[in-house]
Amino acid sequence: MGKQKSKLIANYNNSMKKIINTPKAPAPIGPYNQAILSGDTLYISGQIPINVATGELVEGNIKEETKQSMENLKFILEEANMTFENVVKSSIFLSDMNQFADVNEVYGTYFNQKTAPARETVEVANLPKFVNVEISMIAIK
Repeated sequence: MGKQKSKLIANYNNSMKKIINTPKAPAPIGPYNQAILSGDTLYISGQIPINVATGELVEGNIKEETKQSMENLKFILEEANMTFENVVKSSIFLSDMNQFADVNEVYGTYFNQKTAPARETVEVANLPKFVNVEISMIAIK
């Protein structure tokens, strides 16, 4: 019975969890994936402003950094056959809350204001690679 139970659990886990990765967005820099699709829900890992074409961080202008992070998220959504209209929750992490208005301005261009997702924005001491912004999302088909 132990083997059968293990096999059932493995099958349940495989059917409930699909790894989503795209070469259009930055490769994970640790033991995680770009996104996980569980049922109809997509959990996207935080995206920082790495330009995949150059492999470099976009730096120096918070609006450009936010745009690159959002583009990375868009590529992951597309890989899962979704759009920003599917996003139900966003989390924005900033190194400086004084940049909130600029980040919000760029972020807002990706959503219809009437159907925009729930969101929190928090200031943190540091982010991976010491970037100024990181954004994660949850989307539902």
